[in-house]
Amino acid sequence: MAFSVSPSVIVREVDASQAVPAITTPPAAMVGVFRWGPTNEPLLISSENQLVDRFGAPDDNNYETFFTASDYLSYSNALYVVRADDGSTEADSTNIVLDENELPTDASVYGAFKAKYKGVLGNSLQVAWVSSTGFENAYAAVADIPTNKVSNSSIDQVISFNAANVSFETANTNNLADLATGDVLSIGNESIGYQDVYVSTFTETPLTVTENPGANNELTYTVAYQYDIEFSNKYTLAETDLAKLSLTKKWQHGATFSRKPDAGNIHVAVIDQDGVISGTKGFMLEKFENISTTVGAVSPQGTTNYYGTVIENFSSWVGVANTTVVGTADTAVTAYETMSGASATVTETTATLAQLGFALDTLRSANEIDIAFVLQGKGDDMATRANYIVSNICETRKDCVAFLSPSKEAVVDELKMNAKLTNAIAYRNKVQNSSYMFMDSGYKYRYDKYNDTYRWTPLNGDMAGLAARVEPWESPAGFRKGVIKNVVKLAFNPNKTMRDLLYGSDINPVMSQVGQGIVLFGDKTGLGLTSAFDRLNVRRLFIAVEKSIATAAQSFLFELNDEFTQTQFKNIVDPFLRDIQGRRGIIDYRVISDSTVNTPEVIDQNKFRASIFIKPARSINVIELTFVATRTGIEFDEIVGQLT
Repeated sequence: MAFSVSPSVIVREVDASQAVPAITTPPAAMVGVFRWGPTNEPLLISSENQLVDRFGAPDDNNYETFFTASDYLSYSNALYVVRADDGSTEADSTNIVLDENELPTDASVYGAFKAKYKGVLGNSLQVAWVSSTGFENAYAAVADIPTNKVSNSSIDQVISFNAANVSFETANTNNLADLATGDVLSIGNESIGYQDVYVSTFTETPLTVTENPGANNELTYTVAYQYDIEFSNKYTLAETDLAKLSLTKKWQHGATFSRKPDAGNIHVAVIDQDGVISGTKGFMLEKFENISTTVGAVSPQGTTNYYGTVIENFSSWVGVANTTVVGTADTAVTAYETMSGASATVTETTATLAQLGFALDTLRSANEIDIAFVLQGKGDDMATRANYIVSNICETRKDCVAFLSPSKEAVVDELKMNAKLTNAIAYRNKVQNSSYMFMDSGYKYRYDKYNDTYRWTPLNGDMAGLAARVEPWESPAGFRKGVIKNVVKLAFNPNKTMRDLLYGSDINPVMSQVGQGIVLFGDKTGLGLTSAFDRLNVRRLFIAVEKSIATAAQSFLFELNDEFTQTQFKNIVDPFLRDIQGRRGIIDYRVISDSTVNTPEVIDQNKFRASIFIKPARSINVIELTFVATRTGIEFDEIVGQLT
C-alpha cells in the first residue's frame, strides 16, 4: 500500500475478479416434431404460451413432443426447443404475389409473400394489404341489389339473410363468389345509414344447368348458383324497397390501423383465416403499418421501411419470396390472398433418426450452447433416439444428462402389468449404460386443453423438470421434491415388488401413493454398476463443480506456473467448494495445486495440474427403523450396544 505524509491523492486497485462462477442450472433442451417454427435451430422458450406462439399448438401428429416440452416448462422457465425438419427444400405453401394492379405506381419492384416456415399452419395464413387511396374508405364494391332477378344472366346469385328472412337476388357475376368466411359486408344506403355484418358461413351451391340453342344450332350452358350467407350478428332491414339498398364488402381490419398509409406506402395484416392458429377465424395475428413499396426506403426515424425487409425481419408468420414483379398501376383495391398447399413435414410416427439426429446435432457442442438436460420426448420401440442422445450428445459433452422414458408401445399399448414391467426392462436393456442417463418408468394420462381430449404423454419432461427445481447435489425424488404435475393417472403404476425389479435395472419408478399424489421414487442413473455416479445427485454435483471450476481455470491460461499461481488457483477454488459444503452438497474436499502435482517435468511441458478431491453427499434410498420392546427393569443403555 502506498504511504504518504504530505497531502496527496492515493489510488489503490484490488483485483477481485478472479473467482469460480456460482452454480446455476442451465436450460434443458429437446428435439421433436412441431407444426410450425424454425427448423434445426435451438430456440430458447420460457413458457407454454411462448411455446405455442413459436411452434404452434399440439395436434395428433406431435402431442407427445409438445407436452414433453410443456410439462418441463411447468417446473422451469428455460428450455431450448429444436424443431426437426424433413430435409425438403420445397415451399411451405403457395406464394402470394402482389400483382401490378394492387400497389401504387411508385412500387418499382415488389414480390410475393410466403409462409415463413414449413408446416400445415401456413395454409391458414391470409395476407391483406391496402394502399393509401384504398384506405380512404377501405371499401371495395361487391354488388348492387336489384329488386328483380335478371332471367338472362349466366349466373344468378341469391343472398339469404337468415336473421331477416329476406332473399336478395342479383345478376352481378363478378364479386360474390369471392366472398369468404370472416369478410365484413356493409348493408344500407346514405339515408338510413350502413351496418356491418360479419360472414360466419358462406356456401356456393349449383342450382340448375340450362341448355341454350345458339347460332348454327350450337348449345351454350347457363349455370345458376345460390350463395347462402350467414352473419354473426343480426340485421333488421330498415328499408323495404330493396332497390334502394346496396351491399358492399368492407376491409375487416381497416379499423385496426391508426391512419391511412402515406403515398407510396401500404398497410399489411397477417390473418388466421381458418382459426387453426389462434382459435378464432379471421383473427389478425400481426400488422405492419405504413411500410414502403420502394426498395431502400427508410422511416423518419432512420430505420429501414421497405416492406420486404420489414416483413422478412419482423414477421413471425410470413416472409418474402424471391419472385419479383414490376409495378405499373395504382388502384384503391384492398387485397386478400390466402396461402395453400402446405403439408405436415414430419410426424412423430414417421420421424426418422436421420431427421431427428440432424436436429440433435445442434446440441452437441458445449461451447455453443449451455444445457443441463436433454429431454427424449417420444421414445421409439428400438430406442434409437435414446441411444443417439446418450452417446452423441451427453457422453460427448459430459456436462448434461439425458432424460428418457420407455416407448409408448411398452407401457401404454400393453394391458397386462407383468408385461408392462417386462417391456420397460427390455427397453432399458436396449439403451447403453451411462451415468449421463436417467430413465423413468413410463407414461402419464393428462388433459390436452388445445384439443379438449386426454393424451398419454411421456414422463421424461416431468423428470427433468423436477431436477431443475432442486440444487444439483439434491435428489429430485420423494414426497417432498418428486411430486408430478398435470397427471390424471399412470400407464404403469408398479407395486413394491415391481419397483424393486425396475430399480435393479436402473429404471426410476413413478408411483401413485394414496394421500401423497403421483411421485418419482428413484434417483439412479443408468451407469449399470455400483459407484458414486450411479446416483443422479452425485452426477449432477460433479457436472456443476467441473463446469464452474473449468470456467474459472481459463483465466490462468498463459500465466506463469510458479508457486504464486499455484496458490492463487487454490485460493479461488477453496471458497467455492466451502460454500457448497455449507449448503450440504459436499461432505469434505481438498484442493492440491502445489509442487507435488506441478513437478518440474509437468512445468516443462507447459502444463498446470490440480487435483480436487470431493466426498459427495449421498441421498437416502433406504430407511431402516428398529422398534425394540424392553422389560421394565432394563436400562436402555444396557441393550443399545447389542443391536445391529
